[in-house]
Amino acid sequence: MNGLLDGLTWLFDPDNWSGPTGVATRLVEHLWISGVSVLLACAVALPVGLWLGHMGRGGTLAINISNIGRAVPTFAILAMLYMTPLGLSNWTTIIALVLFGIPPILTNTYVGMREVDRDAVEAARGMGMNGTQLLRGVELPLATPLIMGGVRLATVQIVATATLAAVISGPGLGRIITSGFGRQDVPQIIGGAIIVCVLALVVEGLMAWLQRAVDPMRGARRRRGPLPDRDRGMPVIRDEVVSGA
Repeated sequence: MNGLLDGLTWLFDPDNWSGPTGVATRLVEHLWISGVSVLLACAVALPVGLWLGHMGRGGTLAINISNIGRAVPTFAILAMLYMTPLGLSNWTTIIALVLFGIPPILTNTYVGMREVDRDAVEAARGMGMNGTQLLRGVELPLATPLIMGGVRLATVQIVATATLAAVISGPGLGRIITSGFGRQDVPQIIGGAIIVCVLALVVEGLMAWLQRAVDPMRGARRRRGPLPDRDRGMPVIRDEVVSGA
C-alpha cells in the first residue's frame, strides 16, 4: 500500500509533468505513436478484410499469414527492426505495433463480412445491386459491430504494447518506467505503471463508446425491442470481439 501511495504522490507532483522527459511529453509521444500505428494497421487490414470477405475466398490464408505478427513477440520484432537501417527511430516502434495490430482488425473484418445474413445479400442482389452497392449498402453496415470490435481490440493492445518501445530507448510512457528502474526510483516506476494502466482503461472506454456510436443498426435494434418469448432461448450475438487465433 505504501508503494502505491508513493507512486500516486510521484504522479501528482507537478514537477514530474514538465520538461522534455516529463509525463506530459511522454504521454503525447505515446498517443502519437499509438494513433499512427492504429491508423496504418486499419489502412492495411480493413481494405484487405473487406475485399476478402466480400469475395468469400482467400480469407483463411490471409488471416493465418497475418497472425504471424501475433505469434512473433513484439519485443523480438522491435529488436530485429532496431538492427535495420531504421535503427533508433519512431518508425521502428510504429512498424512493430502495426504488425501487432493488423491480425485482430483483419480477422474481425473478414469474419464480420462472412457472417452477414446471406438471405439479405441475395435479396439485395435480386433488387439489382452491383458489387459496390452491395458492399456499401448491405454487407458493411451489418458487419460494422464486428469490424469495430477488431479495431477496438487492436487499439487497446497497441496502446498497452507501445510501452515496450522503451526497451530500445523509444518514445512513450515506457521511458518513465525504464528510467525509474535505472535510477532505482520505486515511486517513479509505480507512477509510470499507474498512468499506463489508466490510459489503457480510458482508451478501452472510448473505443467501446465509439463501437456503439458508429453501429448503423443500433437504432433498428432499439426500435425492435426485446425478443419474443419464443426466441429467447436462441443465442444472440451483440458486441463480441473475434480475435485472431
